[in-house]
Amino acid sequence: MARDDEQMTIGALGQATGVGAETIRYYERIELLPQPARTAGGYRIYRPEHVRRLNFIRRSRELGLSIEDVRELLSLARDRLRPCARVDRLVRDHIHDLDHKIDDLQKLRAALQRLADSCRGGGRVSECRILEALQEAEETLAEPAVPCAEEECVERRAGDKARARRERPA
Repeated sequence: MARDDEQMTIGALGQATGVGAETIRYYERIELLPQPARTAGGYRIYRPEHVRRLNFIRRSRELGLSIEDVRELLSLARDRLRPCARVDRLVRDHIHDLDHKIDDLQKLRAALQRLADSCRGGGRVSECRILEALQEAEETLAEPAVPCAEEECVERRAGDKARARRERPA
């Protein structure tokens, strides 16, 4: 663990967290990571709090959380006395979204398996069922996504639509 008075370069921060320098600069630009102090020569100087925050960001991103989710979690984490209901909801929503993605990937895999099973690679390219199926625009390879009817999904979609209307430029 780094001492509270320890300072490090961007390279040392990257080594300590497993995050590349370009990604660190990006997180600074989008204000996920606070701007570090600079030396007289303009070099960034990072402190242990940067290591802790960057590790938090990295772990959150590895779990598939969006930049906006990470931003919200960082904001929520600042108020240590706040109830964690919003954190719980955010994570549960992410799990729900992952369940949808897993379902979609399983459908995609099944469609690709059907294509692979139709070919077996024994003929010529001119007779390839896989290429033929891919060229047939009218044939649907995977079933369309079925909208989720779960209450939390319906509520979130309504919130997403309202948010999109508010964020649209006038």
